[in-house]
This record gives sequence, C-alpha cells and structure tokens, in this order.
Amino acid sequence: MNLTYNIKDKPGFAKTLVFALQQLLAIMAATIAVPRIVGNGMSQTAALFGAGVGTLVYLAFTKFKSPVFLGSSFAFLGSMAAAFAGGVSAQLGYAGLIIGALMAGLVYVVIALVIKAVGVKWVDKLMPPVIIGPTVAIIGLSLSGNAIGDLLGTSGAVAAGASTYVCMLCGLVTLAVTMICSVYGKKMVKMIPFIIGILAGYALALVFTLIGRATDNDALLIINLDLFSQMTWVPDFTFLTAFKGLKEISGTYLATLAVAYVPVAFVVFAEHIADHKNLSSIIGQDLLKDPGLSNTLLGDGVGSFAGAIFGGCPNTTYGESVGCVAISGNASVITILYTAVLAMIISFFGPFATFLATIPSCVMGGVCIALYGFIAVSGLKMIQNVDLNDNHNLFVVSVILIAGVGGMAVSFGQVTITEVACALILGILTNVLLSGKKDKAGKK
Repeated sequence: MNLTYNIKDKPGFAKTLVFALQQLLAIMAATIAVPRIVGNGMSQTAALFGAGVGTLVYLAFTKFKSPVFLGSSFAFLGSMAAAFAGGVSAQLGYAGLIIGALMAGLVYVVIALVIKAVGVKWVDKLMPPVIIGPTVAIIGLSLSGNAIGDLLGTSGAVAAGASTYVCMLCGLVTLAVTMICSVYGKKMVKMIPFIIGILAGYALALVFTLIGRATDNDALLIINLDLFSQMTWVPDFTFLTAFKGLKEISGTYLATLAVAYVPVAFVVFAEHIADHKNLSSIIGQDLLKDPGLSNTLLGDGVGSFAGAIFGGCPNTTYGESVGCVAISGNASVITILYTAVLAMIISFFGPFATFLATIPSCVMGGVCIALYGFIAVSGLKMIQNVDLNDNHNLFVVSVILIAGVGGMAVSFGQVTITEVACALILGILTNVLLSGKKDKAGKK
C-alpha cells in the first residue's frame, strides 16, 4: 500500500506527538482491560507503563525496523489467573506473574536461537500465503465480537444502566466520523482519523451523560465520570509487592506456573508470525527477514518480560497498532517510540490517564470496527494471487476461515489454544494432507 511515512521517515515533533497519541488511543482500551479482567488489585496505569517499557525493548531488539506497539496479551489471561488461584496471597501472585512471564519469554528466546541457526525458509514452506492470509483475516474476524459488544455497551466498560441504543449511536457516530476523515480528509486530518472520531464520539457521549445527570435518567449515563474522583497519580507497580512474595515460592507453585505459561507461549508464537506477516504486507518489507524472525521473537519475549516486571501483564504485538498503521498510512518507527514514551509518562499523569480510561467502550467499539476490519481485509489481500479454483487451496482457506470464525478453541486445564492458533494448525495440517497431489503433478 502507499504509505505517507515509511519506517525510517521522521515527521516533525508536533506531528509525531499527535500520531503517537492516535496509536495510544488505538491500543489503550485493550491494554488496560487485561489487568481489569484479572483483578486482584492489578493497576491499569502500571500495565500501561509496562506496555511502554516492553515496546521500547522490542524496538531495540528489532533495530527500530518494526513499527508496532506491544500491549497486554489476552492470550495469557488464563495463565495470569492461575498465578492467583488456590488461595495464593497477593504478594505471591504478583511474583508469579513476573516468573510466569519470564518462563514465556524464555520459550521465545529458545525458539529465536533455533531460528537463528536454521533460518526462516521453513516458515515460508510451512505457512505460504494460502495459510497465512486467511489466518491474518481470522485475527481481525475473531475480534469482531469484541468490537460489536463494545459498540452496544455490553462489555461493562460504560456507566451502569446505559441504553444499548444510545451506546450504539455514539459508536456509529465515532465510526462515521473516522471513515469520513480517512476518505475525504486532507493532509493531517486524513492521518489522524481515530483521534477525531474518538473525540466526536466522546463529545456526543458526554452530552448524553450530562443530560442524564440533569434529568436523573440512567439510560443516558454513557461516561463513568465517577472515575475522576477515584483517580491516582502514581501507578501501583506490582514488582514492589512481588519481591515480598519471593519467599513464599515453592516447587509446586513453579510447576503450576510452567504448565500455565509455557504452552501458551508456543500458541502465541504462531500468532506472532501471523502478525508480522500482516505488518510486512502493509509496509512492503519482509520483517521475518529484516530485522529477522529471531530478532522480532527476542524483542517480543524479552519485551513481554520487561513489561510484566512493571505491570504484571505479558505483552504482545497489537493488531490494533497494525490496523492504525494501515489506515493512517504512517509506518514511522519514531511514532511507535513516541507512543511508548507517552504511555509511560501518561501513567504518572492522573487526570489524562483517567480521561483515557473514561472513554466509553461504545466509542472505542466504533473505532475497532474499522481497525479489526482492516486487519481482516489485509489478510484476504494476501490470497488475491492464490488459485482458489484449485480444490487444494480452496480446502485450506475454507478450513481456516470456518474454524476461526466459528470460534474453535481448545482448553487443557489452564492452557487455551485460541481460535486463531487452532485455525492456523488445522490449515497447516490440511495443506500437508493435500500437498501430495501437487507433488505428483509436479513430477509428471
């Protein structure tokens, strides 16, 4: 695609700051959602700080060649819950989060070392466009339910009692403004459609909320303004408590963490490849070759551990960030650098961090329809040159799409193989099963 800013381009300071804010808005809701779901006193602002730290580490390992932000990983939700299960104290639970992230990070390091030794050609053979294209599409499609749930205000991230129809209106206005700015906007407006769309949706939600307060109508209370009275200025860093929990660690607890975190790391590895293949197609540069899959894995693994030290949440490359690059046409790595630093600074600035937290889910749902849609479409673009008249290719694509859209996920205790990973594995197996026909045809 045509990019306004390529990887090495450096927009002016003011522009880059605005672009960074847009990236931050794109990843904010999901990043702070993970600690909120896990609970146990985890700090959302600390998770935001940890995401910034993890992204800086990732950028360093990838030699500032991969423009993507790392945020809290939803794949490890079950693993993080296991760290607190069985009456575990908060101190030991926090220590478990960091140790678990270290275990997952070590998996990435081992895989990276193997890839460093054998190269990445096997990746192209194991996952050609007929597999990776629909898998990337599934990454976007599998998130569609989250986007619509947010749009309708059913995710719980809006004030209690808010009307579904009012939430939907705010979300659709956000989406409409975002699309209009992206398609009809000129220059800067075209590059920051998310900021303008979110502000428009927030303004409408605020009007409904103020009317609701004045008329004592709960159905119009879209924004939870009570968050401002609860705001904190300094993040509650989990690692301070984690050190106190180290003395409680036992061999059984370490085994529990290993079972909960290590298998998930292998699952996320498959999604890591799909994310970077997608980003490569957007920026027109194969990231698996330069800076190399081994470097992106090291950046993801070590960055995930570094982020967990400060925020408790293992990090991963974000599809929302990739979608933001695609829609804005801005692949400048400097923007991601600014975003990481901005995330860390904002976590200490209570009023602004609280403002971001008060952005209602319905508004973010409107934005996410565009973000997740772009991810899905970018995956489908990868199979444009695939011959779907060949039943071999048709079956591979069909299996991946149906397994992914159908939500096929398999759980083994605390370990869950996500629908994306299941779809990818089935696609690979289908391709191997049917490849014999092509080999025979080739010999003839």
